[in-house]
Amino acid sequence: MIPVTIRPARREDVAPVAEIEQRAFSDPWTEGSFRALLGEPAVWFAVATADGADAAGRSLSGVIGYVVAYFAAEEAEVANLAVVPEARGQGIGARLLDAALEEGQSRGAEEFFLEVRESNVAARRLYAGREFEEVGRRPGYYRRPIEDALILRRIVRPRLK
Repeated sequence: MIPVTIRPARREDVAPVAEIEQRAFSDPWTEGSFRALLGEPAVWFAVATADGADAAGRSLSGVIGYVVAYFAAEEAEVANLAVVPEARGQGIGARLLDAALEEGQSRGAEEFFLEVRESNVAARRLYAGREFEEVGRRPGYYRRPIEDALILRRIVRPRLK
C-alpha cells in the first residue's frame, strides 16, 4: 500500500487536482471551480499526497487524489472524489471518503449524500462498503456519455467537536 497523507487542499494543489479531474471524468470541473472552494467554510476540500512507491515499485509523489464535500446543517454531500489511475485499487479513495465522513461527523452531519454513475461499479462498491444505500435516481444526469446518476445516502451519528 502506498504511504499517503490526507490534508486540506492548498492553492498549490489546485493545478494537480484539476489534472486528475481531467483524467478521471468525461465532464470535468475546471481549475477555477476548485480554486473557488479554497477557504469556503461550508466546504471540505482535501487531497491525498504520496511520496514513495506502490507495491509494484512505481514511483508516486505529490497529489494523487482528492475529495470535495459540502456541509449544510445536518446534511453533507460528497461532491467529488478521484484518484490518479496509477494509484487506484489501493484504498486511497476509501481513505479520502473516510476522511470526509469523519469531517462531516465532526461538523454534526447526520446524513451524507452523493451521486454516482450507474455504470461505475468500482465507486459503487466503495460506497456500499461504507454503508451508502441507493435512495433515488437522476435520469440523464451525466452528459458525456448521457447516463443516470444513482443518489446514495448514508445515515451517520454525528460526533460534535
